[in-house]
Amino acid sequence: MRIDLHTHSTASDGTFTPAQVVTAAAGAGLDVVALTDHDTTAGWAAAEAALPPGLTLVRGAELSCRWYTDGDSIGLHLLAYLFDHVSIQEVRGYAAGGTVGRPHLAHALIARGLVGTVSEAFGPRWLGQRYRLPKADIDVFHALALVRAAGGVPVFAHPRASVRGRIVPDSLIVDLAGAGLAGIEADHEDHSPQEREHVRALAKELDLLVTGSSDFHGSNKSVTLGAYTTDPRAYHRIVELARGVPTVTG
Repeated sequence: MRIDLHTHSTASDGTFTPAQVVTAAAGAGLDVVALTDHDTTAGWAAAEAALPPGLTLVRGAELSCRWYTDGDSIGLHLLAYLFDHVSIQEVRGYAAGGTVGRPHLAHALIARGLVGTVSEAFGPRWLGQRYRLPKADIDVFHALALVRAAGGVPVFAHPRASVRGRIVPDSLIVDLAGAGLAGIEADHEDHSPQEREHVRALAKELDLLVTGSSDFHGSNKSVTLGAYTTDPRAYHRIVELARGVPTVTG
């Protein structure tokens, strides 16, 4: 199997539409492709509708996060795979044609077993704080908790990509592993061979999954689909761990 677990479309900052991503993935000989646009699931439906026969789609997102420490902070990205979410179509269904408001979102949360009552949904943990992921970077531990609560599988994207700027220390990855991180991305165009080996050694020490992927952005980057891939054993483990949405096969 050829598996690429990190791609972007025009739903965020790629140049291929979601439909073009999955079509190109099949053309590149991939068996599995993940659509992981930045901070959005907007491309999921279009990618699923355009799936070529035999290609499996992993629905995901790449969350813009930040690690805050001692008055300082470092940006990082968290890949989230197969997490569940409440769609606007479902919320509109509770509105029965009227204006959509918080009570309708509350009923959607109740239907999913996330809260027991409308009052609980309106509490500070949920809609009292306008439950959403803003585009501004969020604390990585908060993002990790949200992904896990939604049944998703979190993987640290390109953790040693020093060519991009500052990187976090291994001690943070140790702490994230203790908080529920499932894996780390090793094979990536922004990792040198030494950095890839470092990530693999750390993953082995922490019993984390190791992934590899292109981080495809269409013509915005020179890397091609399938330039780096994930071992099928790691992919199957991600699917086993997921409690949100399933994979979809064309």
